[in-house]
Amino acid sequence: MARTPGHFRDNIVLYGALAANLGIAIAKFVAAGIGGSSAMATEGVHSLVDSGNQLLLLYGQRRGQRPPDAAHPFGYGRELYFWAFVVAILIFAGGAGISIYEGITHIHKPTPIGDPTLSYIVLGIAFAMEGTSWAIAVKEFNAGRAGQSWWRAVLQSKDPPDFIVLFEDSAALVGLVIAALGIWASGHFADPRLDGAASVVIGLVLAGVAILLARESKGLLIGEAADPDLIAGLRAVMERNADIIGVNHIRTVHTGPDSVFVAASVDFADDLPMGKAQTLIEALETQMKALSPKIASVYIRPEKREDATPG
Repeated sequence: MARTPGHFRDNIVLYGALAANLGIAIAKFVAAGIGGSSAMATEGVHSLVDSGNQLLLLYGQRRGQRPPDAAHPFGYGRELYFWAFVVAILIFAGGAGISIYEGITHIHKPTPIGDPTLSYIVLGIAFAMEGTSWAIAVKEFNAGRAGQSWWRAVLQSKDPPDFIVLFEDSAALVGLVIAALGIWASGHFADPRLDGAASVVIGLVLAGVAILLARESKGLLIGEAADPDLIAGLRAVMERNADIIGVNHIRTVHTGPDSVFVAASVDFADDLPMGKAQTLIEALETQMKALSPKIASVYIRPEKREDATPG
């Protein structure tokens, strides 16, 4: 199912985050090379991993736009969910794993940090850039929350870039603060191991974010139902028809961020002629699709209530 033009804003968020992370990664590695900070090197890896993640999400969006074909009759929308899951794995392995390894190595073989001035400058610039990217992500995420709490909006979201960029930027800001504290503490207490400890803490933050993103991406990849309000609307369309005795169940599944498949079991009146039933089903499908542009396919199965599976 092709993504609608309204989702171009998602690409703006991704492109903005990508540009910021690439520039920040280079600056962090330069500062780490000059100053010798383990936390700064860890932050460089963090930004580099984030850059790769944005590229993968953009790739997933593009792949998910392919139209349905014989091999994939419901389209390729779920491919975005696959790449979102890959992103979570990369954050865990490439971000958290390397950060913790780098920190432990630095703790075992501590190296004094040179002049931290450059590191502080880079961290300050990075915080400003990451903060700008975070503000854009928050603005776009709030636009789609529809009054829901943040946590509820994340659980209900069917579009991974909506929350992945937000979580990545949030983790990046937290990581920058931890890196700055690690560099300061290392010099203030004359103990370079504290810089390595900061790297470990950054890694643990990334691990937590990765686990959360993997959990949400897994649910989408397996298949999640449509919004409860939409399901209620679908039921109302059928229940208000006089030729329908009852609605046994309505099953929905997202086949992509903007594509929903609907299957309903309906008990029609016994005296309803076959021809009229066919016309009624077509009318119901039209009314149901009018509820949301995300409804791509509707399947209505006539079935006696006593034979239906509760749902």
